[in-house]
Amino acid sequence: MIQKHCYECGAELMEKELEGEGIVPYCPQCQQYRFPMYNVAVSMIVTDEETGKVLLIQQYGKPTYILVAGYVNRGEAEEDAVAREVLEETGLHVTRMKFNRTRFFEPSNTLMCNFTAYVDNAKALHINQEIDRCKWFSPEEARKNIRPNSLAAWFLNAYLDEKQ
Repeated sequence: MIQKHCYECGAELMEKELEGEGIVPYCPQCQQYRFPMYNVAVSMIVTDEETGKVLLIQQYGKPTYILVAGYVNRGEAEEDAVAREVLEETGLHVTRMKFNRTRFFEPSNTLMCNFTAYVDNAKALHINQEIDRCKWFSPEEARKNIRPNSLAAWFLNAYLDEKQ
């Protein structure tokens, strides 16, 4: 059980059978089942409409490249988070997007939702303070340069494998 305490009253949760659901965290104080909570984030394969190149970024002083990503705000649609994060971090406007796939990322208790975010103004690239460096890569160069064995690599490789 991931959650140890009730998010309403703080009481310690116990495991209890719920018909049709199996074992679910239960608050004996509130007498309510407390389904697990997790974060939701988006990651984007930012693609230049004109050239087909993919934007990869470096962050937090690390030398490896990853995808643009960010958390979805409370009440925000994932599609809105895609456009917002791309604009905030790169200054680029998303013209269209395509949902690719999701994967749960245990280390941060986050459901990652991956999209392809197409931009038509690649020359307007202007990174914010969250990004150390970035670079446009051909799809095959992106595959070779993305952080090995990362969730970003898994998303990018699955996307590129589908396109072939």
